[in-house]
Amino acid sequence: MRYDCLIVGGGFAGLQAAIQLGRYRHSVAVIDAAEGRSSICKSYHNLIGFPNGISGSELIAAGKLQAEQLGVSFIKAKASQAHQMANGIHIISTEKQNFYGKRLLIATGVKDRLPDFPDLYPCMGISVFICPDCDGYEVTNQPTLVIGSGDAGARMALTLMHWTSELIYVNHEQVALNEELHNQLISKKITYLNESIRTVLTEYSQFLGIHLEDGSIISRKHCFVAMGGNHVQSELAKQLRAELTDNHHIVVDPRTKQTSSRYVWAAGDVTAHSEMVTIAMGDGSQAAIWMHKSLIST
Repeated sequence: MRYDCLIVGGGFAGLQAAIQLGRYRHSVAVIDAAEGRSSICKSYHNLIGFPNGISGSELIAAGKLQAEQLGVSFIKAKASQAHQMANGIHIISTEKQNFYGKRLLIATGVKDRLPDFPDLYPCMGISVFICPDCDGYEVTNQPTLVIGSGDAGARMALTLMHWTSELIYVNHEQVALNEELHNQLISKKITYLNESIRTVLTEYSQFLGIHLEDGSIISRKHCFVAMGGNHVQSELAKQLRAELTDNHHIVVDPRTKQTSSRYVWAAGDVTAHSEMVTIAMGDGSQAAIWMHKSLIST
């Protein structure tokens, strides 16, 4: 199948780009494995028009319907290979077939590293959070637990001091802390426990606390998770020889979102920016504008 534009990733950046490109009347296909972090959050609270929150799945479903009404095609598959031809055509390979596009947007995002407690998932965005910029406000003056690993968890606890001073940091993986960070936890009077968690305690979407391996129970109604080591899904960009940062984010032009690889753009969390829905949407729109300009100028 041949298209004007291929978009790999159907999260907020990819969907917003698809809608914009559809409004430009380009032929567009979104290839998405439906495994993105946007489907994890059960409620976003920092978006215009949704003061009571809206789930990631609701937003994605609405965006997909809107894009389909503009003629955008959706292919549920995992894109595993990317090749560039001399004439600017990109070939994206999935397990079943190849797709061809004159322009390519990579919006594959980041995969969070979360502790292996499935009961946390129904709580995500409601009583369990991962982004302090998005949800620090939700724990204002509330006793809050941080489940983390080493320095990542310590930094999260220190960041949350802006909203609440009632914090306990549990270093679940018992990874050694940077001495300076450890001293900051002490100076800020943040309780630090270098203990593994046996299980988490929840009731539907409500976090209730944790059961530690030593048998003790800590009750809390709010929790942040900060394990570190999130996976930036920039493999396709690497195959196309696009420039990456040291931590594997795709480098883009700040204005156009174009990568160093010809006719390849990137948007959303796979680039280096604050990982927020609103910013990802803006990235997607901006990339689409310049993809369109590129198409009509050749």
